[in-house]
Amino acid sequence: MSQDAPFDRRLRRLRRDRAARNFEEADYLHRRASDELIERLDLVKRDFARALDLGCADGCLSRRLRERGLAVVSCDSGHLFAASGVQADEDRLPFADGSFDLIVSIGALDSVNDLPGALLLVRRALKPDGLFLAAFAGAGSLPRLRRAMLAADSAEGRGVSARLHPQIDARAAGDLMTRAGFALPVVDVERVEIRFSGLMRLVRDLRAMAATNILASRTRPLGRTGLGAALADFEEGADPGGKTSESVELLHLLGWAPSPDQPKPARRGSATASLAKALKPPS
Repeated sequence: MSQDAPFDRRLRRLRRDRAARNFEEADYLHRRASDELIERLDLVKRDFARALDLGCADGCLSRRLRERGLAVVSCDSGHLFAASGVQADEDRLPFADGSFDLIVSIGALDSVNDLPGALLLVRRALKPDGLFLAAFAGAGSLPRLRRAMLAADSAEGRGVSARLHPQIDARAAGDLMTRAGFALPVVDVERVEIRFSGLMRLVRDLRAMAATNILASRTRPLGRTGLGAALADFEEGADPGGKTSESVELLHLLGWAPSPDQPKPARRGSATASLAKALKPPS
């Protein structure tokens, strides 16, 4: 089992419980990712019977799956989000192997201490040929906020502090999926632009999403000087309408639990045509 790092497990639960009270105030990224997940699920030409919604938040995705006739188990690390389901950390799942034929997760796996272990548990909880679909914020997210925090630390005359979470890029996510034993893994990136009236509005939304700093090694809050520098830096990027654009890179993951009847990649060296010859311009 993983230790309580890099994220503070207790604080993560508390932040998700706090967000449960006001989640609808800033659920736009969660709804967008849920819409995309449902669209991708609809492209899969097979039926699913039993699903796990991992990091269920307000239960919106669970409800949408139930509307499609699935039996859904909702699971979250927060007590309030998991009030009608199972409370558990994603890297400490209590489910038996082969319990589900579909597992979905929105906005939770980017703050799991042992992500490789969580993905392994997800794959084991799937039946053979079961499907895993997930989305979370990846590398490149919140560049304006990151810049503002650097300006704040500089204004307070100290080194860079751990204020934003480490982020995973698409290649690393694909490698983790492969290491966890998923077949036919796919990872792609969607860039989402959001306009904020100011830094504090961004912070308010992050708080409502349960997406504020939960690093175990987090530093003390900004002082007045640092906060002023952060506010000014963020405002520098404002458009004529007074709003600053921030971006989030949403990683979308898809993978299958291995099954003997799945298509297999061609054996290395088994090609019968030359790629160099195919790419050679006609004479």
